[in-house]
Amino acid sequence: MDRQRAAGGGQKSAAAKLSLAQQDVGVSMANLRKEARGRGCTVRIPGYCNGNPETSVLAHYRLAGTCGTGCKPDDTQAAIACNGCHDVIDGRTKTTDFTYDELRLMHAEGVMRTLEIWRKEGLIKS
Repeated sequence: MDRQRAAGGGQKSAAAKLSLAQQDVGVSMANLRKEARGRGCTVRIPGYCNGNPETSVLAHYRLAGTCGTGCKPDDTQAAIACNGCHDVIDGRTKTTDFTYDELRLMHAEGVMRTLEIWRKEGLIKS
């Protein structure tokens, strides 16, 4: 048993930990993706945000240790973003108007605004 623990056999995978995190907030990932549609953008990148709720989707915040190749972060780690902001965040629209760090900050602030919306609506627990 000690060998198994030492070799990581008793450890939960990152996917299992994320799954447990989802259970803790009391909502399924598919629900938050649906909930994002038709809502105002929370990222609000000046000059790129089109403010059109018809184009809004969840834009996942990429952070080391929570995602990888072919694996998105948990949906609680995402902002409601219009397609204009989402394209800048994902690099489909190139810009020199903002630094990488400024774009990351705007996205992170959008995640915080989105979490507050979900919390107020009872979609996630405090």
